Amino acid sequence: MNPRFRIGAEGVGEIAFDDPHRSQNVLTKEVMERLDDALAEAEATAAQGALRALLLTSAKPRSFIAGADVGAIAAVTDADAGKREARAGQAIFSRLAALPVPTVAAVRGVCLGGGTELALACDWRVAASGDDTRLGLPEVQLGILPAWGGTTRLPRLVGLRAALGLLLSGKPASASKAKRIGLVDQVFPVEQFDDRCRAFASDLRPRSTPKRRGPVAWFLDGTPVGRAIVMRTARKQVLARTGGHYPAPLKVLEVVRGSGGRSVAAGLELEARAAAELLVSPACRNLLFLFGMRERARKGPWTEDGEAARVERLAVIGAGVMGGGIAQLAAYRDIPARMKDIRHEAVLGGLAHARSLFDGAVRRRKLRRREAERKMALVSGGVEYGGFGQAGLVVEAVVERIDVKRVVLAEAEAAMDPEAVLATNTSSLLVDEMAASLSRPGKFAGMHFFNPVHRMPLVEVVRGEATHPDTVETIAALAARLGKVPVVTRDGPGFLVNRILGACLNEAGHMLGEGMDVRAVDRAWTRFGMPMGPYRLIDEVGIDVATHAGATLGKAFGERMAPAPALVSLAKSGRLGRKGGRGFYHYKQGKQQGFDSTVYREMGLDAPRSGVRAGEVVERLVLAMVNEAGRVLEDRIVASAADVDLGMVMGTGFPPFRGGLLKYADDRGTRDVLAALNALHQRFGARLEPCRVVKELGESGTAFHAAFPPVRGKAAVLGKA
Repeated sequence: MNPRFRIGAEGVGEIAFDDPHRSQNVLTKEVMERLDDALAEAEATAAQGALRALLLTSAKPRSFIAGADVGAIAAVTDADAGKREARAGQAIFSRLAALPVPTVAAVRGVCLGGGTELALACDWRVAASGDDTRLGLPEVQLGILPAWGGTTRLPRLVGLRAALGLLLSGKPASASKAKRIGLVDQVFPVEQFDDRCRAFASDLRPRSTPKRRGPVAWFLDGTPVGRAIVMRTARKQVLARTGGHYPAPLKVLEVVRGSGGRSVAAGLELEARAAAELLVSPACRNLLFLFGMRERARKGPWTEDGEAARVERLAVIGAGVMGGGIAQLAAYRDIPARMKDIRHEAVLGGLAHARSLFDGAVRRRKLRRREAERKMALVSGGVEYGGFGQAGLVVEAVVERIDVKRVVLAEAEAAMDPEAVLATNTSSLLVDEMAASLSRPGKFAGMHFFNPVHRMPLVEVVRGEATHPDTVETIAALAARLGKVPVVTRDGPGFLVNRILGACLNEAGHMLGEGMDVRAVDRAWTRFGMPMGPYRLIDEVGIDVATHAGATLGKAFGERMAPAPALVSLAKSGRLGRKGGRGFYHYKQGKQQGFDSTVYREMGLDAPRSGVRAGEVVERLVLAMVNEAGRVLEDRIVASAADVDLGMVMGTGFPPFRGGLLKYADDRGTRDVLAALNALHQRFGARLEPCRVVKELGESGTAFHAAFPPVRGKAAVLGKA
């Protein structure tokens, strides 16, 4: 059974977690019940005087406890039930905290959520060295808070500022950081971890107490005035970062403030009540919904009958920012990567870009310097195809010109192992057109990374007509192994994300021609929850790149996607956006410096009118995307509404608290979406005419996610249209 209690040498007891059915330990309801039973055994043994200390361990070398069962959390839809579940978990951890013998959490590998709360209920925490060990409380990222004691116990242990850093971000801490802030007491070498933990536990110690801190820390963490300053600053930062759209961080602050100076029991009650409120909030439901979709997308299978080959070495053609980013990502995940370009200077540039990304990881304390150097050594480059024969997958990432890509892909295919997979990182060119020049089109597909590679979580796996299911599985499995979210699409102009986004950006272009103000439109879109406005995004992508993509979509889909006249004029102005220092905004060393009002004149427009209505801006932009998403489903570019939502959240930053583009449409109601699109069609013409899918769903009131549910294995759905 898991977990189990046993007595070892010198009266040191152990409760070991080892779920035989999962790669990581998870605190399911059954595991929590077994933990309660094991603690009861420990209590009885301690009462008999046979237990001197208790060690909590994991038999899994890279996982202590990955957290609570998210599926069970998502199943709770009633506030009273949520409160009961929180109190039940608190009671078990409080039982652990009340044991009359010293307790030690031996953390090796992933320790998140409920796992960290379990460790906080112990007297002592020790951690294994190495980058696999991470301790954190990511609940806020799911729209909830740590409700098994984490929100209450963490500030008491590490101080207010350090606790809020973990609670509000949801980001885990390395073993060294955890030691530095007082979350763990000792860090032991991973090679000696088990022996050192048992030796540590056998040495009887009093209960752990927080470390003494300096005068500044004492003032900010330990005085009413200091705590008020910290809380006020944290609230301002939360609102600036979230726009108030996410209630969980604010609720964390409320619980931490309310429990300060009160008993642990009082804090736990505040936690339970707050958790119950958050669990039924729309933001939490949508974030949990999105989490479930993301986990399914990462696990596969991605076809009906394909089988993935494990990629041990990667090769990249093109050593620009994209190529260097792909190579660095592979090396970060310990996959050797070889870059090839036609000029030595380009190769050196790609290597420099990869190194800069590793340097950034060191600065952010994601990696130690020695580890970053080891990983960087996995990246190599040259102007020949040497080493390509050993690569299991080759990614082409050269200039977006079909003639160039065809030549490069044919050369690469000749230099590769015949069993290896060849992929193109194109964002706008058709996979089938490139496959026509290859002798092994079944081994070829799209693998579209988004820029910047190290930050954007989405990879579109583009299946051509001749692509074999094994090829899809190999690329998607590698994307998941690289930490990305793979979404399988059929070949087609713009694939999934750029096609839908193109409709949005083009609608923004038409708004310019109507006299709308750039800053007002951008502001309305960010207040809706997008990471940046449409014009700021065009600057970020590059005006030349956006123009090329818009022309491609216009050629493919005709008048409804014909580039807006204002954007056509902008393309002729010579502005490039952020990379050129000038677009809709000014930039200096890549940083935005302010709006450039001369852009109106260069687009042939008069000064903008005042009084732009934010509601109209959002309505037109979001419904243009919903309508195009309906056409994407009509064309079977993707298999499900979930694929659309994942693509738009992971690829464009569509507000996660809304659950995704089509989840937003479903929550609003497809009848209302149809009525609103009909009204826009009457005002603005054919480009906003509701598509067939939107009409059918709107007339029947059927949700997108009900009409296009997730499909396990998409080969049949993504076949010929």
